[in-house]
Parts: sequence; C-alpha cells; structure tokens
Amino acid sequence: MKPQAISFVAKSGTGKTTLVEQVIADLSSRGWQVGALKHGAHRFNIDHPGKDSYRFTDAGAATTLITSPDKLALVKKHQAEPPMAELLEHYFADMDIVLVEGFKASGLPKIEVYREGHSRELLSRTVLGDGELLAVATDASLDLDVPLLDLNRPSDVADFVEAWLQHREQAA
Repeated sequence: MKPQAISFVAKSGTGKTTLVEQVIADLSSRGWQVGALKHGAHRFNIDHPGKDSYRFTDAGAATTLITSPDKLALVKKHQAEPPMAELLEHYFADMDIVLVEGFKASGLPKIEVYREGHSRELLSRTVLGDGELLAVATDASLDLDVPLLDLNRPSDVADFVEAWLQHREQAA
C-alpha cells in the first residue's frame, strides 16, 4: 500500500531542508512513522571509493545493499528516475507519511516554503506540477487562497500535516 506523501517545494536557500527536518522530528515524536524522500537534482554518490560496497557497484553490480544492525542503504543503478508511485510503494510502504523534499513537478500535494526577500514570485504561481497546493509556509504576509503557516513555527506546520493526514485516513 502506498503511504500518504506531501512534497515541500521552494527555491534553493529558503530553509526548506531545515523545515522538513524539524517537521520530521515533531511528527516522529508524536508516534508517526515518517519517511523522507529527497530529490537530488544532480548526480550523487552515497558510497565512497575504497569501500567494499563501492567496489561492488563500480564492478557492475546493478544493486548493492549495505546493512548493519541498525540501518541499511541501497544503491541501485537505473537508466531513468523511477516514477514517484514506484518509489513510494517500494521503499516506504511501512510509513504513515512521507515528507518529500522537491519533486515540484510531481502530482503530489504540496506545501510551498516561501521566505520574504528571497524570491519575487511563488513557485505555485509559476512552475509547480498538477499537485494540489495545500498551504504556504512563510515569514511574509501574503494574500492567498490557501492556509499560510508560520515558517518559524515548525510545530504549526507539523500540526497542519498531522491534521491533513488524519483527514486522509478517515476518508479512506
């Protein structure tokens, strides 16, 4: 079963990662199983030259799983970025909610992070995909038809996400 997911979107440097981190901590402390999915716009490597797992992948392993008593990491090569539904179903099926950073063109419901003076225009007015804009977390006074959440009060954002999640669970 695919978990519920909300994408936090913003222009770089607005504090999006910090906000998502704080909301994860808050929701986790309330007992929710929270997953996190970050969109990397550039190529990255979580493994390092010289490590056995890196050597396996470098030698041609299409999938390398690194596991220890407290966590695991999966390195899986692919030709094209997997669809959002596949990522959620395969890697987050046991989560209550997945907080996604980025994927602004996805069809996921979104909370936009907007910092006054950082950008002239909201992404939701220009480049967002077809996902529903749920709210804007901001430090600015804006006139919008969605709720404004205080960017400097991550617990308020967590309250909003929790209420949204509970509403979705009741509707299911």
